[in-house]
Amino acid sequence: MVAAASVVVAVGTVTGMMSAVGDGGGADTARPEVSVSPRLQPLPAVPSPSPSLSPSASQSPSAEAAEAAAETGREASPEPSVSRTEEKRRTTSLPGRLYRHPESQVLDWLRANPDDPRRAVIASRIGDRPAAVWFADPSPDSVTSRVRAVASGAAAQGRTPVLVPYAIPDRDCGGHSEGGAPDLGAYDAWIDRFAAGLGTGEVIVILEPDSIAQSGCLSAGARADRFASLARAGRVLKEANPRARVYFDAGHSGWNAPAEQAAWLRQAGAASAGSSDGIFSNVSNFHDTADEVAYDRAVLDALGGPPGLGAVIDTSRNGAGAPTGGEWCDPAGRRLGRPPTLSTGEAGIDGYLWVKLPGESDGCKGAPGTFTPSYAYDLAR
Repeated sequence: MVAAASVVVAVGTVTGMMSAVGDGGGADTARPEVSVSPRLQPLPAVPSPSPSLSPSASQSPSAEAAEAAAETGREASPEPSVSRTEEKRRTTSLPGRLYRHPESQVLDWLRANPDDPRRAVIASRIGDRPAAVWFADPSPDSVTSRVRAVASGAAAQGRTPVLVPYAIPDRDCGGHSEGGAPDLGAYDAWIDRFAAGLGTGEVIVILEPDSIAQSGCLSAGARADRFASLARAGRVLKEANPRARVYFDAGHSGWNAPAEQAAWLRQAGAASAGSSDGIFSNVSNFHDTADEVAYDRAVLDALGGPPGLGAVIDTSRNGAGAPTGGEWCDPAGRRLGRPPTLSTGEAGIDGYLWVKLPGESDGCKGAPGTFTPSYAYDLAR
């Protein structure tokens, strides 16, 4: 995508994503794309597949401490003005703590480089944080077992995993993160298999980054078909696991206007309690948390729907805000954002998540979607 788009760069991956997981069988890599629209920004690069999904390991003490700090509010939250509608929104924390999957590119690097002088900083500030797990390979053969491995590992720890299905047809509108299922019928079948692995525990699903915010590249008919498939996906996921929380793509504060984004979200089923728990924003992008909070609240107000709808924000790389000039490919001077937490203290904001794993390149400091230690260290120090 281009300048303002979501967070994923060629997979449009998720902007701050934990380690991305492929479904084995297809390449989960893509190059960042530059969209023609000046309002869009590229999504993150498609995450590289994790080598394996081993049984979960307990989270390290440093990770526990970091998450506890976030959940006790030791990092001040932004305080944009709250409208009457927002006052009615949920202010209590979601249940549980976030899950750190034991297989990721950053953890692979840490294990392979015990003597690297950057290791301690990367380990404590990135490796120990919970992050999202991506499923970017549209092959249906193993997706159920891979989703089940993550969901069951999280359930064993009493924690909440963040899963990112990223296989929509015409992904990235033919850009560097192109790919996805061959057609919507195949995608619907893939979602069915994805849902079959969700189990019965708490789980957060970031449904198809950029699939709505970037849909202006599609014809009106193709866009309507995509939105119908996304609405169906939300229903299937929540029917498979009533404790699943499904969030729909809202782009970010530098992209579409709130009313325009809300109109598309409504068509995609995001205002229906049967398919949606709300919206997500800033995936793989850099916009300030305060800007995203204000933007998400404006989108939710325009969206309507049940008062329980909320938003989650990717804070993995937004600690220094967005760079000037719309730069999106591994821009210099960026910093880690707020630690992942489900206790934001903000009305209508259900969580700050690391959807894109910090250190996974957009394609400039390393191959798209691959972990680049120099980039990770720059973000973390």
